[in-house]
Amino acid sequence: MDLMDILKSAGGNDSIGQLASAVGLGSDDTGKLISALAPSLMKGLTKGTGSADGLSSLKRALESGGHDRYIDRPDLMGSADTRSDGNKILGHIFGSKDVSRQVAADAEKETGIDAGLVKKALPLLATLAMGAMNKKTSAGQQSSGLGDILSMARKFF
Repeated sequence: MDLMDILKSAGGNDSIGQLASAVGLGSDDTGKLISALAPSLMKGLTKGTGSADGLSSLKRALESGGHDRYIDRPDLMGSADTRSDGNKILGHIFGSKDVSRQVAADAEKETGIDAGLVKKALPLLATLAMGAMNKKTSAGQQSSGLGDILSMARKFF
């Protein structure tokens, strides 16, 4: 199952559509973009959760971040607060804006979608991915331990 399927199974169809509208993409391009960005998101997440502290941070974010709101309230995809939250998530996943810029450039090469649009979509996608993870872990209340959270995250990306 790929990230697009997981977002849809978490109830994110409308949010995906709002993401597309917010950045000016059609549904086909949005699907291509999500597929292109998913591996980079997983690589960054894996690197960031390579320690017990990183895993604990992800668990806390899932438990207290309220990211499921991005799935439940598609209208939030156009909000400056959503973009800000997404940029914070990307900061944790990638560690720097330079990495985010490189991810956008790589996605542009892969999809043909302008890097400027990719940069607009990336933080919104990060909020949706966290929202889907939150929903899929019963609102962040997964009881099976920190190691299992990363295993679960790998399924998302």
